[in-house]
Amino acid sequence: MAAGVTYTPIASNTVSGSTTSTVALSSISNSYTDLIVVTNLASTATFTLYCYFNADTSNNYSGTYIYGNGTSAISGRQSSAPRLQIDIGGIGTAFSNSHILQVFNYANTTTYKSSLVRSNEPNYVGSWCGLWRSTSAINSLTFFTSANYFAAGSTFALYGVTAA
Repeated sequence: MAAGVTYTPIASNTVSGSTTSTVALSSISNSYTDLIVVTNLASTATFTLYCYFNADTSNNYSGTYIYGNGTSAISGRQSSAPRLQIDIGGIGTAFSNSHILQVFNYANTTTYKSSLVRSNEPNYVGSWCGLWRSTSAINSLTFFTSANYFAAGSTFALYGVTAA
């Protein structure tokens, strides 16, 4: 990492008590260069993790992924999707997995938003490159799963990146 770059904690959310279907990180200031979200997700069912920006559920998202487990690899692409896919999903049950989502130049109002996800799932590691085809500044991130819930203990931490 380049000298002078700092991470500022903006928000965090830990699912407690019972399950919840979505986790929203909102009211994001436009005073940073990039956004980083670190997740550690608990589950008792297989699921795929998704995110949308600014409550946009239109078909404005695209992504390319590659995953491997040391003996084999998979890759693929999505286009014109109603959400940003964060992982490949369906890996197994009763597990915990983590992701780091970085959204570049999120406050710029003249370019589309690109993102990079690094995932660590049981038996797989992988990466997604994503695109949101909107010039709107991002002020909220909403996470949800194909299983429609996050288990208690799932955590989300949002950081703003400030470049010198």
